[in-house]
Amino acid sequence: MPAVQRSEFALALNQVANERGVDVSVVLETVKNAILAAYKKDHPGIEITDYSTTLDQNTGEARIFYNEKDVTPPGFGRIAAQTARQVILQKIREKEKEAIFADYRLRIGTIVNGRVLRFMGPNVIVDIGKTESIMLNSDQIPNERYHLNQRLTVYIVEIRQGLRGEEIIVSRSHTGLLHGLFGREVPEVRMGNVVIKDVARESGTRSKVAVYSNQKGIDPVGSCVGQKGVRIQAIIQEFGNLEKIDIIQWQEDPRLYIVEALSPAKNVKIKKIEEEEKVALVLVPKEELSLAIGKDGQNVRLASKLTGYRIEIEAEEKEEAPQIEKEETKKIETKAASDAAKEDETTSEAQTVDQPKVKSLRKTNKRKSKKKEENKK
Repeated sequence: MPAVQRSEFALALNQVANERGVDVSVVLETVKNAILAAYKKDHPGIEITDYSTTLDQNTGEARIFYNEKDVTPPGFGRIAAQTARQVILQKIREKEKEAIFADYRLRIGTIVNGRVLRFMGPNVIVDIGKTESIMLNSDQIPNERYHLNQRLTVYIVEIRQGLRGEEIIVSRSHTGLLHGLFGREVPEVRMGNVVIKDVARESGTRSKVAVYSNQKGIDPVGSCVGQKGVRIQAIIQEFGNLEKIDIIQWQEDPRLYIVEALSPAKNVKIKKIEEEEKVALVLVPKEELSLAIGKDGQNVRLASKLTGYRIEIEAEEKEEAPQIEKEETKKIETKAASDAAKEDETTSEAQTVDQPKVKSLRKTNKRKSKKKEENKK
């Protein structure tokens, strides 16, 4: 291999290492292995383990040794140099991929911004920055539609071995996506002042999130909702306004927790709760029954997932008044009616008695007026 100027070789070496995100020593070792591979191609039948190579980091000059004897062929050949270059690029790509996947292994369980690159059958290939990821059909939101170059936030589920090596699996339907979005939009959640205790989600339709704070002066529900609902609206818009999110206050007492979980239903009462079997019998007023159950039973189903209890709902019947109270009420009403009738009779009699008196007074007044006229004459 012909020697090159130190500055050029060092510059190229550092540039490759920086661009690929690997150490310079790793690049040098890769170059040495490539030189040996090129030498073996020109000399078939040799045992490569008996040979070694040196590479001057300053000049880039390479030498081949066999049992500490320099056997470097003159010029080393053009084909050998091309072969070495191909092997170098391949090894560097492998090292680069290893570095990328090592970085993303540390980011499993977090959210990243991505862009839809292409479709592979029912799966979606998403660009997440340094590499590509796969969003399987089962990890997609059922009623969400994707298009090329669409920007979206995804949750890194795992890295697993696929047909073409390791693959990064991302999701839009995982509950961890809600955790990450709340952490991004709500500073109190990101700083740990508000804790997300439980999440129950049916992606694309509705979710329930239980939040809690042990610090005084912090309203966990209000913090997540934000002023005029700004924070929660930002999260809902990430799902294209397809998913409704209920934020409730987490309670340590399972009775209070179940009541909170069944919101927006009100006046919910716990009739019976079995701790061992995780079953709760709940009474709900008839007018709140539809809210408690939800469309297709969704509200009570999510509440069960959130609390860990199987919730059975019954309509609360209004108790009828006892028979004695009914009889007393009838007596009071009868008495009131008779008293009113007596008053009417008394009034009519008084009017009948007073009529003759009025007539006599009128006659007397007429006589007095006649006498006054006669006296004047």
